[in-house]
Amino acid sequence: MSETKKRALVTGITGQDGGHLAKLLHEKDYEIYGIIRGQHNPKREAIVEEFPYVTLIEADLCDQSSLIRAMELAKPDEVYNLGAISHVGYSFKNPQLTADITGKGVLNILEAIRLTDAENKVRFYQASTSEMFGGLEYNRPEKGYNEDSAFHPRSPYGVAKLYGYWITKNYRESYNMFAVSGILFNHEGERRGPEFVTRKITKAVARIKLGLQEYIELGDLWPKRDWGYAGDYVEGMWRMLQADEPKDYVLATGETYSIEQFLDLAFKEIGIDDWHPYVKQNPAFMRPAEVDLLLGDPSKAEKELGWKREVDFPGLVKLMVENDLIVEAKNIKL
Repeated sequence: MSETKKRALVTGITGQDGGHLAKLLHEKDYEIYGIIRGQHNPKREAIVEEFPYVTLIEADLCDQSSLIRAMELAKPDEVYNLGAISHVGYSFKNPQLTADITGKGVLNILEAIRLTDAENKVRFYQASTSEMFGGLEYNRPEKGYNEDSAFHPRSPYGVAKLYGYWITKNYRESYNMFAVSGILFNHEGERRGPEFVTRKITKAVARIKLGLQEYIELGDLWPKRDWGYAGDYVEGMWRMLQADEPKDYVLATGETYSIEQFLDLAFKEIGIDDWHPYVKQNPAFMRPAEVDLLLGDPSKAEKELGWKREVDFPGLVKLMVENDLIVEAKNIKL
């Protein structure tokens, strides 16, 4: 192992952002360590195959002693905490687990850093979320939410993430740690899990095109989101930890689109102009409290970090549909 390489420790390495970040850090010649839960994690084999350059360490965000061990093994310069219960709908069904992992897990890893980093050299990134804002009309700035906007989370996930945001800020101020939060608006892509609405749509569209599925069941179709490409957003994460000062930043596109508009573009990719016959609404997918609109203002990140999204909304939908057409066609052959 080269002593000149930077070292990064990544939680949530098996998730969408973890995969994109692993590729980015590898391109930048980092030694990469990824935290994975349990010996028999079903995603281990796929991670080892796709990212042979990532050293996996078994640890758990709910177990501080395992995180201390991970810090001692990896000796990282940078820690990216991407691990979380990250599905908003699931957080309503399992609020306690969401609080333990998505909220308290941040405290556990910050403490692990504090206890092992005697020289106070480790830089810490916390994956925060636009869901902390809540999207309520009275609380909505005209140009989009920025770093100074008020928070009003509308889900157990948003509440847990808000704790993670504030405890990160507290450790920065209390222990002079280089600890920052990236407040990321919805970022999607080919690595997104099929339980998320964007990937659920593009996977279903591909299967409908291939004759494997007749329709898709969804919840509310009117909510609007600021959707970008996850591959662009991990670049912003990295830039936050290269900055001279630890600051929190919003990453967003500054544009918002509804689920209906996502459906429009996705079905047009397979030559269908009217998606209504292929979509059924199911109350089971509707949430107790929904966020109707989220729009971000990324101007601070653009000005201070030089970050800007590259993939636009139509390009994102096209990329995801094309990927799922390839994936589902391969599944047929298997």
